[in-house]
Amino acid sequence: MLQQATQTKSARLSFEEFKQEVLEDYRMVIASREASLIGRREVLTGKAKFGILGDGKELAQVALAKCFQPGDIRSGYYRDQTLMFATGMTDIEKFFAQLYADPDTNREPASGGRMMNAHFGTRWLDDNGDWKDLTKAPQSSSDVSNTAGQMVRALGLAFASKLFRNVQELQKGFEKFSNGGNEVVFCTIGDASTSEGLFWESVNAAGVLRVPLAIIIWDDGYGISVPRKYQTTKNSISEALAGMQWDDRKGGINIHTAKGWDYPGLVKIFQEGVARIRETHIPAIFHIQEMTQPQGHSTSGSHERYKSKDRLEWEKEWDCLLKMREFIVDNEIATEQEIKELEDAGKNEARSAKQRAWENFLVPIREQIQSVQTLCNNIIYEGDSNAHQIAKLLKELSAIKEPIRKDVMQTSGRILSFCNNNTEAVNALRNFYDYTGADNKEKFSSHLYSESRYSAMKVAEVPAKYEHDSPILNGFEILNKFFDHTFESNPAVFAFGEDLGKIGDVNQGFAGLQAKYGEQRVFDTGIREASIIGQGIGMAMRGLRPIAEIQYLDYMLYAIQPLSDDVSTLLYRTRGGQKCPLIVRTRGHRLEGIWHSGSPMGMILNAIRGMYLCVPRNMTQAAGMYNTLLQSDEPGMVIECLNGYRLKEKLPSNLAQYTVPFGIPEVIRTGDDVTIVSYGSTLRIIDEAINTYLEPQGISCEVIDVRTLLPFDVNHTIVASLKKTNRIVFVDEDVPGGAAAYMFQQVMEKQGGFRWLDVAPRTITAQAHRTAYATDGDYFSKPNAEDIAAVIEEMMRE
Repeated sequence: MLQQATQTKSARLSFEEFKQEVLEDYRMVIASREASLIGRREVLTGKAKFGILGDGKELAQVALAKCFQPGDIRSGYYRDQTLMFATGMTDIEKFFAQLYADPDTNREPASGGRMMNAHFGTRWLDDNGDWKDLTKAPQSSSDVSNTAGQMVRALGLAFASKLFRNVQELQKGFEKFSNGGNEVVFCTIGDASTSEGLFWESVNAAGVLRVPLAIIIWDDGYGISVPRKYQTTKNSISEALAGMQWDDRKGGINIHTAKGWDYPGLVKIFQEGVARIRETHIPAIFHIQEMTQPQGHSTSGSHERYKSKDRLEWEKEWDCLLKMREFIVDNEIATEQEIKELEDAGKNEARSAKQRAWENFLVPIREQIQSVQTLCNNIIYEGDSNAHQIAKLLKELSAIKEPIRKDVMQTSGRILSFCNNNTEAVNALRNFYDYTGADNKEKFSSHLYSESRYSAMKVAEVPAKYEHDSPILNGFEILNKFFDHTFESNPAVFAFGEDLGKIGDVNQGFAGLQAKYGEQRVFDTGIREASIIGQGIGMAMRGLRPIAEIQYLDYMLYAIQPLSDDVSTLLYRTRGGQKCPLIVRTRGHRLEGIWHSGSPMGMILNAIRGMYLCVPRNMTQAAGMYNTLLQSDEPGMVIECLNGYRLKEKLPSNLAQYTVPFGIPEVIRTGDDVTIVSYGSTLRIIDEAINTYLEPQGISCEVIDVRTLLPFDVNHTIVASLKKTNRIVFVDEDVPGGAAAYMFQQVMEKQGGFRWLDVAPRTITAQAHRTAYATDGDYFSKPNAEDIAAVIEEMMRE
């Protein structure tokens, strides 16, 4: 029975093989527990800033690790250290390197010291930003801290396996990403986090989509200090989900339960359950109960404050390490001496790994301190008048027991503030300070955007070409022709969203394309914006090029969390180790009423730094922006003008090749008196104001379409215009202090535009409230032609 529980895929183990596997698992859980104990001490003694640890979860995770195969993917959370160790996706030394925030990706490959400890991830890209072969070993997507944030991404990663198994166009050319769709995605989550909406949305979607997703819930009875009974209906997530249990007629998900201290039971349930997922692509939940948390939630507090004495005693008695030891003894798998040797070996492994990680972290800092001492001693030897103060600062720097790079920079900066001369020694210290500052900037601020040859900023501009007989079409027809060509030429492209499949989206951009390219490439989703984005995240991380549609801009609020916390930070937080070239398509600005006319651009552009934010004025421009994104390896959002789908546009003859350069505004009207800066639908209101009021008065307006808000005017086109007109106004549909204020700050402060002003600059925005219903609501709530004309007339009188 015991050997059956731990059998391999190919054959049952011999007793000796079984014994070695059990004992290796025991050594691993001991080493991981010791790492947790040491980790807490390192934080409390000041060597690390914060610690969140995986003690109490060890046994279930070594059991789960047995199910991982090359190409399988983890989308987990910050209690998974034992799983990561046991699968070989990381090791204890790297675990401590992250605890110390080592910025060297060779020592801390998950994030280069950018994320808190226990936020795991493997490196999916090489140093050039190219994909590695993800099928050669188990992989871990990069963790996020927000509880349940990993759920929507896991859905998408598993959905990609479904596509790789079933879509004919993906059977060749994607060998780096899948072995015929046979991968399982493992999503781990704490029991309390199942209260989050993202959990329920993702579980429901997984059942609907039928994807190979294993959701493992580690249940230790608490969410920080709050007991489970206050978190979950029926005090049990598996009972609460029972209505979703799979049946052959209606589908659903499989639900399994096991105890976190029951080694053979865990091995059996994981191996049988995961094998079924791999074969059938039916998702499953594994509710692992009666787990413990010996050191409490984190290093920020003590669990003795909220757990009863009885509960604390129960946790000691049912600690999974103790239960595994009993299992080994009761089944005569090893002698007491062998067990003791294993325990010593595991503890020593953790201690040695910790020491190596700490020394490796300190070596480059000590080298910098030595350089500062040498350089500053040279200044002292030159007879600097502040030699005594310099020597004092050097002594203080040398006395720091656990120095960090900040100490080196602060000391160097303070010493330089004393030195007003330009001697050779002072210049040498200044050069060191500048070089080290630039190096630190790269360590802590690189890779917000792609630095590879695939960067969107490196995509060559291809202007639109028109023939004398180019047809004039509705805007939505331009988009439809663009998407048609894109799907025909690029098998990696998929599109999905609410009403996008069968009816071709509410504005007909995809009309007829599902019938032409199939329901697996152009398809409908449920009303679930966050997990629509999650589907896109997982697909994009596995080499596909998804276009995830959020039907209206107002609904972006549901989607902004995964976009802000995951997509826009992924390249940065992995320091170039993972990427997610997701395209988010939406539409907005002017329609009707409070929830269908929003333009929350300030919220979006400040939430998604790390993505591109494209704001085309028409559908031809939108097509060029999609082309640019599809040629890049970066994520972006394209916001189409809702009232532009039936406006007439001339069809470019090179629609499939045409690209819009990002960060390069377009001067769409030249003038000498005032510069007007805007984007999107508002440009048509500006045009009305000029034609109706300003031009008849002889006021010459230069109108600039910024085209992208992220990036914004990289070549300072707007300042060049301002030098000519000496007047500027920023117009948009966002609330006061939103996108207009952002554009104002970029031009006035960052580009120094204030130097060229003859009159005070202006912003013209929507009202502070949301837009009232009907045409009058739109007219009085948002900028109108009369408002724009009045402001510019006032500027001309000043």
